[in-house]
Amino acid sequence: MADITDTCASMVTSTKGKKESAKEHKKRLKYYSASQWTLIWWRFRRHRAAMVAAAVLIFMALLGIFAEFVAPYGPTSRDTKYLDGAPQVPLFCDQNGCSWRPFVHGVSTKRDPVTLRAISVSDPDKRVYLTFFAQGEKTELLGFIPSKTHLFLLDDKRAKLHLWGTDDLGRDVFSRTIYATRTSLSIGVIGVLISFVLALIIGGVAGYAGGWVDNIIQRVTEVIRVVPIIPLYMGLAAAMPKEWSTTEVYFAMTLILGFFGWPTLARRIRSQLLSIRSEDYVVAARLAGARPLRIISQHMLPSFTSFIIVDLVISFPYMILSETALSFVGLGLRPPTVSWGVLLQQAQSVRVIEQTPWLFIPAIFVVLAVLAFTVVGDGLRDAADPYSDAR
Repeated sequence: MADITDTCASMVTSTKGKKESAKEHKKRLKYYSASQWTLIWWRFRRHRAAMVAAAVLIFMALLGIFAEFVAPYGPTSRDTKYLDGAPQVPLFCDQNGCSWRPFVHGVSTKRDPVTLRAISVSDPDKRVYLTFFAQGEKTELLGFIPSKTHLFLLDDKRAKLHLWGTDDLGRDVFSRTIYATRTSLSIGVIGVLISFVLALIIGGVAGYAGGWVDNIIQRVTEVIRVVPIIPLYMGLAAAMPKEWSTTEVYFAMTLILGFFGWPTLARRIRSQLLSIRSEDYVVAARLAGARPLRIISQHMLPSFTSFIIVDLVISFPYMILSETALSFVGLGLRPPTVSWGVLLQQAQSVRVIEQTPWLFIPAIFVVLAVLAFTVVGDGLRDAADPYSDAR
């Protein structure tokens, strides 16, 4: 009886082992037959921190794209009855009981007995309820779709909700930060794309041609790299005509950041092309009569595309920090355009630190964006060599 039991157990174990072996073989076959991009995605997906950072960036991008819907008010709308007002936190319970609908306390105006200035104070005896998908200021969603719908507003049209408080002109910090997110991220994206195209062309020509062409391009690259950035931007900012519109200043700022951001990536592309220009498949393509442009684009660049993408992602934080820093010191975008740097211009005084610290909230967005891009870049760098842990 024991022999029969042992035989049955061994057969079951053998069957399970065969199933597991077949499953493992199928998994390995799927892994080794996958494309390069599939392997990169599988490995990147296992990097939890990079996935969280990517989700943060996607969320911030959606906030910027749908700023007219998310923001309750326009970037220049003012609430003259709530100047330098503190953030209004939605509540469900207060001293008068609880409610299933979120609400904020009403605002009343009092006179400061010392300075005799009119100040806004919270009135705990008055409730104003939030309503979602409400009708408010007329905007153009995505820049061309007329709409009056906003994510949230107060049901009392005479009252305004300021989640993150207001500045000295009564402008809503939350709404301005959402609009600034779109401006700063778009400058980063467009600036990086411009610098990428220039780096691809200049670095590709230098790496493929070599010789005297490479020497000339490298000397020009070195000259651009040693140009002091701050004095350069100061001169360009002074050269911008005062009568330019905010849109013209925005595009000028984007072009400037893009035109001076290509040397580092160009040298990396050049070095990669120099290392593979003598490979057999490149020589075979050249002997077959393929043109240089086709050899570079179809044979050489795809061999290290993943590394180029990593460099691109890592370039975003530097572009965003450049725009923020220049706008912060008054060399970048100008009001009424809103960006993270323009908003932080208002937070330079000791009075702001003491009385209105909520004006520093845009700095949190800058830190989050830079950290998120950095972590995503690290994740892509780890995923750029998907065969290192083949299993």
